[in-house]
Amino acid sequence: MSALRGLRDLAFVLFATMTVLFFLLRLTGDPAIVLAGEGASPAQVEAIRAEYGFDEPILIQYFIYAGKLLTLDFGVSLADGTPALEKALISFPATLFLAFMALCVNLMISLPTGLWLGQARKGMARRGVRGLITVMQGFPGFVIALLMINIFAVALEWLPTVGFGGPATWILPTLSVVSFLAPKLIRVVEANTYAALTSNYVRTAKASGAPDNVILWRHVAPNALLGAIALVGAEFAFMLTGLVVIETIFAWPGIGWLLVQSTLSLDFPVVQAVVFLMVLGVFATNALAEQLQATLDPRIGNARGAG
Repeated sequence: MSALRGLRDLAFVLFATMTVLFFLLRLTGDPAIVLAGEGASPAQVEAIRAEYGFDEPILIQYFIYAGKLLTLDFGVSLADGTPALEKALISFPATLFLAFMALCVNLMISLPTGLWLGQARKGMARRGVRGLITVMQGFPGFVIALLMINIFAVALEWLPTVGFGGPATWILPTLSVVSFLAPKLIRVVEANTYAALTSNYVRTAKASGAPDNVILWRHVAPNALLGAIALVGAEFAFMLTGLVVIETIFAWPGIGWLLVQSTLSLDFPVVQAVVFLMVLGVFATNALAEQLQATLDPRIGNARGAG
């Protein structure tokens, strides 16, 4: 039943998103004028409208569009004639790759830092790290990206500024994403760790003589990380849709960059295909995070089943 409920929810989200997107895109401008170019005659513009079906009433266009969606036919790119879905699928792995690298680096930094901060509330080093995290939370990711480009690419010339040509080109985009994701995860792991350390089962373990490192890794860490899974899932889902600015700054050939280029040129079929993939990716990520939580903590799964 949960799988059927998930498919029903996915179908509703896709229907609502693609319908709203269809009408919003038609409000942004006339793609026939863009395709015809400057200096085109009215007859040429009308000919392009007839060729792509833009001369039909808007509701007729919508029903044709909805019918094609059922067969995953998004049409062809108005810019180069490539099938729109194929164009989006070619760009999607680059975004997934950047999101996966940022996720791994984020976990490697945030989990040990959050556990360390949660163990004790005193000390100069801990106050310094907390202050740095507070400052980082106030900086947008694109500001960090521009600062790192100026330092490591322009001033020091250690790393390239743009592209997708090898490990050296991956560093700055990855760190830019991590810079605004890590502070949130560190805060959550820190709070969960502190809450676990003050819980009754930890007091019982201490009373029975268990060493501190055993208490931390066997009892505290699993519970602290369980509470962070939802945030990790939400951050990964965000990266599938929210890296538009970072991809544009670094000319990273992902779907965020493709979405910007397609929107600027009013390439409706590609925009619709990109948004379709984004919705699928976000939904799949959230479903996976929920399933992982239910597997690690059966109480969560039972509560959702009862709901």
